[in-house]
Amino acid sequence: MSKEPQIGELNSSELGTKEFWDKSYELEIQNYKSHGDVGEIWFDERSQTRVVNWILKSEEISEEDKVLDIGCGNGMILVELAEEGFKNLVGVDYSQQAIELARSIAQDKEIVSIRYQTIDILSSEAVKELGNFRIAHDKGTFDAICLCPEDPAAKRAMYLENVYNIVEENGFFIITSCNWTEDELKAFFGEKFQLKHILPTPTFQFGGQVGNVVTTIIFQKTK
Repeated sequence: MSKEPQIGELNSSELGTKEFWDKSYELEIQNYKSHGDVGEIWFDERSQTRVVNWILKSEEISEEDKVLDIGCGNGMILVELAEEGFKNLVGVDYSQQAIELARSIAQDKEIVSIRYQTIDILSSEAVKELGNFRIAHDKGTFDAICLCPEDPAAKRAMYLENVYNIVEENGFFIITSCNWTEDELKAFFGEKFQLKHILPTPTFQFGGQVGNVVTTIIFQKTK
């Protein structure tokens, strides 16, 4: 495995543990059953909408292309793509509770074009069985991995390797992060992927410096 590009370390957090997400999605399952609430969308709906709009407008992507949502949570981005006519959609999450919630939502919406699986993206064996995808999408999963209390650097390296292997040649990797800057993401993923496009996201100004609340980058696998 190649040496990981250096992007620094974040302070560890319970957000980087499977136990936290299992408990969170168990509660969201209960809320969905009781009130029909699909639960929180990581960051906000605008981030998800920006990604969906880019996919829909891209002349290099068709409704037949295979799309993978890494750390799918409640699966709502796949639901949006299914409603737009996409037919080969797969969502994976290491939380069985998240998968149960996503399946319930898709079933209630009578969507049959999404396949959900409980898979840890850091498992090379499980990733091989998934096959290859035209698009691999991540909104929050890489962030959570970086917050893991146990050896996040090794987990980042495994994540990069596995995502690279998942994406087909000339396919796309789309990542949205609230923890890493545009330059940090380009430095890390640029070892394996070529920069394709940076989606404009809201900015803020503090102390004379301008920054982004979230960063969304589209990379392409060209080597």
